[in-house]
Amino acid sequence: MSTIPLTVAGAEALRKELREMKTIHRPAVIAAIAEARSHGDLSENAEYDAAKEKQGFIEGRIAELESKLSSAQIINPALINADGACVFGATVELEDLQSGDIVTYQIVGDDEADIKEGKISISSPISRALIGKYAGDIAEVQAPGGRREYEILDVKYI
Repeated sequence: MSTIPLTVAGAEALRKELREMKTIHRPAVIAAIAEARSHGDLSENAEYDAAKEKQGFIEGRIAELESKLSSAQIINPALINADGACVFGATVELEDLQSGDIVTYQIVGDDEADIKEGKISISSPISRALIGKYAGDIAEVQAPGGRREYEILDVKYI
């Protein structure tokens, strides 16, 4: 089984979701199943079928979260000493050479990526183009919308 890279914040978010699934959602669906059973004939009971389907989803998500956390390699960006290189967990300030826009992204694991929060997946085209480069380098990205060039302005480990 391969390891899954996660930042400290990403691992905590998965742990929080796992706690909620086990302590809130699982007991709620068990209660819903018990309530539906009390209505009698299960063969024509839509509430029972819906509750059982939801239970399957919850149990599947719990198993998925436990698996991810057990194989996680948790990386604290603040403890990285990569001598200014773009690596997993780094926060990178970029200038789009075509538009002049300046953007800041943190390179994170697939499960914690959220472009609205400035977090891009390690497996995204832009992350793959940035890895190993330094401030002042030009990263060429083959994105779905065409080829883009970004100048790396700054690399931080926060």
